[in-house]
Amino acid sequence: MNIYQDYIQEIEERKNQGLHPKPIDGADLLSAIIDQIKDTANEYRADSLKFFIYNTLPGTTSAAGVKAKFLKEIILGESVVEEITPAFAFELLSHMKGGPSIEVLLDLALGNDEAVAKQAAEVLKTQVYLYDADTARLKEAYELGSVIAKDILESYAKAEFFTKLPEVPEEIKVVTFIAGEGDISTDLLSPGNQAHSRSDRELHGKCMITPEAQDEIRMLQAQHPDASVMLIAEKGTMGVGSSRMSGVNNVALWTGKQASPYVPFVNIAPIVAGTNGISPIFLTTVDVTGGIGIDLQNWVKKVDENGNPVRNENGDIVLEEKYSVATGTVLTINTKEKKLYNGDVELKDISKSFTPQKLEFIKAGGSYAIVFGKKIQTFAAKTLGITAPAVFAPSKEISIEGQGLTAVEKIFNRNAVGVTEGKLLHAGSDVRVEVNIVGSQDTTGLMTSQELESMAATVISPIVDGAYQSGCHTASVWDKKAQANIPKLMKFMNDFGVITARDPKGEYHAMTDVIHKVLNDITVDEWAIIIGGDSHTRMSKGVAFGADSGTVALALATGEASMPIPESVKVTFKGDMKEHMDFRDVVHATQAQMLKQFDGENVFQGRIIEVHIGTLPADQAFTFTDWTAEMKAKASICISEDDTLIESLEIAKSRIQIMIDKGMDNKNHVLQGLINKANKRIEEIRTGDKPALTPDANAKYYAEVVVDLDIIVEPMIADPDVNNDDVSKRYTHDTIRDLTYYGGEKKVDLGFVGSCMVHKGDLKIVSQMLRNLEQKNGKVEFNAPLVVAAPTYNIIDELKAEGDWELLEKYSGFEFNDAAPKGEARTQYENMMYLERPGCNLCMGNQEKAEKGDTVLATSTRLFQGRVVEDSERKKGESLLASTPVVVLSAIIGRIPSIEEYKEAVEGIDLTTFVPSIKELVTVGH
Repeated sequence: MNIYQDYIQEIEERKNQGLHPKPIDGADLLSAIIDQIKDTANEYRADSLKFFIYNTLPGTTSAAGVKAKFLKEIILGESVVEEITPAFAFELLSHMKGGPSIEVLLDLALGNDEAVAKQAAEVLKTQVYLYDADTARLKEAYELGSVIAKDILESYAKAEFFTKLPEVPEEIKVVTFIAGEGDISTDLLSPGNQAHSRSDRELHGKCMITPEAQDEIRMLQAQHPDASVMLIAEKGTMGVGSSRMSGVNNVALWTGKQASPYVPFVNIAPIVAGTNGISPIFLTTVDVTGGIGIDLQNWVKKVDENGNPVRNENGDIVLEEKYSVATGTVLTINTKEKKLYNGDVELKDISKSFTPQKLEFIKAGGSYAIVFGKKIQTFAAKTLGITAPAVFAPSKEISIEGQGLTAVEKIFNRNAVGVTEGKLLHAGSDVRVEVNIVGSQDTTGLMTSQELESMAATVISPIVDGAYQSGCHTASVWDKKAQANIPKLMKFMNDFGVITARDPKGEYHAMTDVIHKVLNDITVDEWAIIIGGDSHTRMSKGVAFGADSGTVALALATGEASMPIPESVKVTFKGDMKEHMDFRDVVHATQAQMLKQFDGENVFQGRIIEVHIGTLPADQAFTFTDWTAEMKAKASICISEDDTLIESLEIAKSRIQIMIDKGMDNKNHVLQGLINKANKRIEEIRTGDKPALTPDANAKYYAEVVVDLDIIVEPMIADPDVNNDDVSKRYTHDTIRDLTYYGGEKKVDLGFVGSCMVHKGDLKIVSQMLRNLEQKNGKVEFNAPLVVAAPTYNIIDELKAEGDWELLEKYSGFEFNDAAPKGEARTQYENMMYLERPGCNLCMGNQEKAEKGDTVLATSTRLFQGRVVEDSERKKGESLLASTPVVVLSAIIGRIPSIEEYKEAVEGIDLTTFVPSIKELVTVGH
């Protein structure tokens, strides 16, 4: 059977799933299709033409190279295809978004046929995905006197690729669809357990929300053909928990519009909304697709005659509906007035949705086109020796005389490009910043590689200090899906210049370490900006932003990111931490105390949490910064004492050296370069030339939160509150309860110690508790399964050297084997301990899961519905989040312990403790 017949067979198989033919990305298949097009008598010619025109992926895919070459032959008359005229061939090239198509267009534009050259030039003027090799050709031709090159450059300098686009419609009609009540996790839009299909956009689209919801969306579209469906999180925030591009892609697939008639299943312009707005990382992803995100504020706090919030019998603030957005409501968005209307009634000012920059993204069909467009305009103007005309909205620059800088403002000022020289910028300023560290994780990596192909990028930007492609999200189960996808991803990223967890050549042992831990180690400067393809990209050094796969691709390709400088909330600590408490309890208490201090308003949402951690090294501090994703913060920054930061950097150096010793460094010696940077930074701190980053004493914050350690007297548990009468309050991270609430009676079906929230100390706590209980009772019996997954291999090596791993092995009924990894996910558990491979495990929900309906107690961060555990007919699945000692003890006794049982079990154990700095960590003057 030949390659075309294989494709036809695959098409038949997809038909049975209700799917269209899979888009073509391979050169061999497209070459066979072209041969059939050339053969006018071929029985498959008609279908081959359709596949060639409408079903071939653009950018730098190998298929795109073959397509561009054939179109060039048609334009030059070397091949004649009746159905594809030279004019149509040029149109097809215009939709191929860079890479081989740009090379062909430049060949034609700079060739000898004047008529063809002019046509090629007109198409080139609409293109923005040009890289150094492309612009170098244009510059050289211009300098040699090419009139065509000059014409193209003059068009670029005027940014005609943008100015000639249709304007954003003044009115956009929408029909509402309530996707859910309460916070909507991106798991609802793109479930973690369907991660394997994300790069197959049509197939993945079938997992959005439910089939019933998809039917309802279709029905609304049929009833309102002139309106776009607007997905809404009623009484909640849209897109919490993850930065998933696949979530926005799915929304766009169902409710947006096709980006190009010649590229299947790539849709843009989704419209999403939430009572409490859109999660910051999700909103960035919406911008990537030229979509609209709206903060509805349609439910507001009810207040009494004195202006105080009214509370119900549970003490919760009562909300009242300001206006209805019930499913099927027809509304109008006025992009000129920047207001939302129901008929003639004004409902809401939505100016934040239509800033000048966001309007540009909408007009251009996405933020990438603007980023690349600005670069091309700058290049053209410089080459021509002229000043580029002001076409794009000027970046907002806010500078307040006499006001100091927060930590994030300092970092953004250091990394900013294209801003007014010598001007200090404050929160709210729009900036382009250089990115130091980039991370891609494995279940979004395939999409990142697709994005890189679509923007025609072939090599990592030289200004990126280091980039890492993880293997942690597919670590626990090496099934056929992972075996098919992950090696392909690792090869692509390795060739691109990224350090990869798996070696495409097989020369070093696979490293399935959790991506956030690796990024935390390879960040060797607290002034760094990090972009990572996961919402938990929250480093305890530098400032890190969880991002969608597209923003990761953009950072890899350009070394830049664009965003407003966020506001900050300052978090400090007072009092003393009790000996029987773990630092995880401080993290949960921070959220609870913040909500209490601000009458239920989450002041962290969309802002930077500047936590004055002071004395806690990076591994332990990461427990706090990691959790800030669940606090709905945009990012977090740790303010450390000098000695603590040096300690963290020394640890980072040793771990990077292990990666080098494994053979993971590349020809550019990226990892060695990071060690050199760490040494330089340590020397700067030691000599006092550049102490550890601190904010200015006169910096201005949106709010300040003081966490009182004295009142944290019991372990704190984040509860999904699955049976709350108010649906909007279920599955949020805002319900924090102490141990006593459960009365020592709540049954636990499974314990999980793992994910990015744990560090070496947590694994030592497990062994110490087993040793304590063994000495007391003679033997430890588990009344519930306990799954233990170290976040990194380094931790396991250190535990083996220190004698802890041997004890863990003694009580385990299962221990991972790298030589024979599990081929399928576990569906049932016995009452014993499972020592799992380093990686994400249960936290991801795409591989291992608890049994349906279980009550899980975990050190994880994920309590969303269906993530760690799905519902069963007998009961709702629930994932409660707690510290390691609480989880371990609960698995042993089969229930959440009483405070007395807990205190007895942790007596004498070295928990993750914290002593706040006794000095104020600020800089006087800047």
